[in-house]
Amino acid sequence: MKCVVAGYGSRGDVEPCIAVAAELARRGHDVRMAVTVPPEMQAYVASAGLVAVPYGRHWQDLLSDNGFTSMVDNPMSAIPQAIEYVHQTLAEKSTTLAPLAEGADLIVAGMTEQTPAANIAELQHIPLAALHFFPSQILHEGSPESGVYSQAQRAQRHALGLPEVAEVARPLEIQAYDRLCAPRLADEWAGDELHPFVGALTLELPTATDDAVLSWMAAGSPPVYFGFGSTPVTAPADMVAVIEAACSRVGVRALICLGSDDSSAIGHSEHVKIVHEVNHAAVFPACRAVVHHGGAGTTAAGLRAAVPALILWNGLDQPMWAAAVTHMGVGLRRGFSESTLDSLTADLRLILAEQYAARAREIARLMVTPAESLTRTVDLLERAAGQRL
Repeated sequence: MKCVVAGYGSRGDVEPCIAVAAELARRGHDVRMAVTVPPEMQAYVASAGLVAVPYGRHWQDLLSDNGFTSMVDNPMSAIPQAIEYVHQTLAEKSTTLAPLAEGADLIVAGMTEQTPAANIAELQHIPLAALHFFPSQILHEGSPESGVYSQAQRAQRHALGLPEVAEVARPLEIQAYDRLCAPRLADEWAGDELHPFVGALTLELPTATDDAVLSWMAAGSPPVYFGFGSTPVTAPADMVAVIEAACSRVGVRALICLGSDDSSAIGHSEHVKIVHEVNHAAVFPACRAVVHHGGAGTTAAGLRAAVPALILWNGLDQPMWAAAVTHMGVGLRRGFSESTLDSLTADLRLILAEQYAARAREIARLMVTPAESLTRTVDLLERAAGQRL
């Protein structure tokens, strides 16, 4: 079959799409990809043996766009501009997707791309499947932007010659996270073939720093991992100083992943190692605990690695994962902005207790493995495309 896969956002949003595309290609299908434009995303695609066309604007470019930041800072006073901006963004994405989808048997979209992909799927009469990395309700619950997006969506459908209300069957919405993390929703959707739970999707890609990190870890006691995904840190040097002081009080080493933040001028002791990326699957099992922002992928990696977690969340889906970790008894949660040296010290002492380690081991045995998750997902996609073939 011919399949188009579209993913947009940070690594956590795009990597599951790449993993699915790679497995589809491995099974002999013709796969075409559209992903976020920055080089690192294209590099992830290439590492999986795939090629992708650039898709959408990079979020860092958006942050440097005065018009965009003005709308974010003053959403209520800039509604007309916001509607036009979103409409333009949808149009750009549709322009990319439309030629890729010609003659396709299936379109697979990351959850943020379900709307533009649904328009093209309807226009070209192609089945659609979406990958949800967290419950989609979180995207719009209480969001002032939801009305803006709905109006821009109506304008985009009109531009494409589509009716205001979709006239196609409901898409397959694959829940690419573990049902253990959302038990109420799992019960609500039990037996619902349009909302199957498959577990988290990941490539588990090695990184250039893995050997050095594992060597440093093996030379001393197991460290606590600290990482905050693609979330920009205002003062990384201050954050490192707080982490180092808290770990010194508790008596543990710290492995700090700063992502794209500049660490060249940040001093630290031999008990601290700073890197820009790590392979969670390789590193987490050798850590005593993980402290992170509560991204879907990082949370799943920590649960699968059987290590306790402290989630210092910011927003969007992160509070959900923080609540899930707390509910399962494998860790604690706190708002990132509320964390201090004293609170971090106290939280570390708590999650390093044996009760959390023991519970983390129990939960890890119940988690869907990466291989099982990928197999289930692609089986479902083949079945969805087969309805057209």
